[in-house]
Amino acid sequence: MISNFDSTPARVSGVEKERIRLARKGLLVFFAMLIPLSMLGYVLTMKYPIFVLFLMWTPGLSSIFTRLLLREGIADISLRVGGRRTLKTLPFILLFPVAIGLVAYGIAWITGLVQYVTPDTYIKAPPVVIFLGLLLAQMVVGTSVGLISSVGEELGWRGYMLTRLIDARVPYPMLTSGIIWGLWHLPLMIAGNYYSGPYPALSVFLFMISVTSFCYILGRLRLTTGSVWPAVFLHASWNAVIQNVFDLFSQGENVLLWTGESGILVALALLTAAWFISRRPMSVRRFQRSGHEIKGLDS
Repeated sequence: MISNFDSTPARVSGVEKERIRLARKGLLVFFAMLIPLSMLGYVLTMKYPIFVLFLMWTPGLSSIFTRLLLREGIADISLRVGGRRTLKTLPFILLFPVAIGLVAYGIAWITGLVQYVTPDTYIKAPPVVIFLGLLLAQMVVGTSVGLISSVGEELGWRGYMLTRLIDARVPYPMLTSGIIWGLWHLPLMIAGNYYSGPYPALSVFLFMISVTSFCYILGRLRLTTGSVWPAVFLHASWNAVIQNVFDLFSQGENVLLWTGESGILVALALLTAAWFISRRPMSVRRFQRSGHEIKGLDS
């Protein structure tokens, strides 16, 4: 499942050495910005939940400040839509969270590990109609609204950090980026503000599996399309469908043990999906700072 881009030859050219140096410098500045901004975001969010939007934008703001400070430009961020390659990912982007939800939450509901409860709504209709109606609404409207926050994260994580990890020759950059992304969420989990289950240590362990697996899928979309937008849309789609539909219909004493981003079934479903997707060959397309596209880097 883990793609290792660490293929530095024994003798590296001067151009390659400079690229590695600049990438490492960029990462240093990025984290120097990210850590204090995130700490401020944690404090504000724990006291005033409305500041969660600021927290979710700290990776994006850090990448923007780093680009400005180092005069890196934006050619490599792949703000291009990506054409046909990106359009082909849209069905996957919309249906992937639904598939994970139906498998993980479906098993939990059928086995009785988690209770299926239809929330109160203004619409009087059978439970299945309410579920499908809300699901469709979140797939379209919820995903669109979620772009406001997901852009902030993806500009930093997949739009900057991932490609710099690859350029800096950090071993297993996809895995490393997933671990960093997971650790970034932990202060809120430890404080009980985000998917904190009945067993905190187990919740953290399962959450790291979920996040690292999902990060691989997001990173693969970013690299294979040459555009950051598929990762942005999938991130928004996941939050809208899983958090605003499947979590909403799930209740019970052990709901956070089995479902949610720190749940056993969700972690297993995401890990399985990431493993299955990783079996397919990957051709990387991304942009250097000069704006020239790199094609056909298979991993």
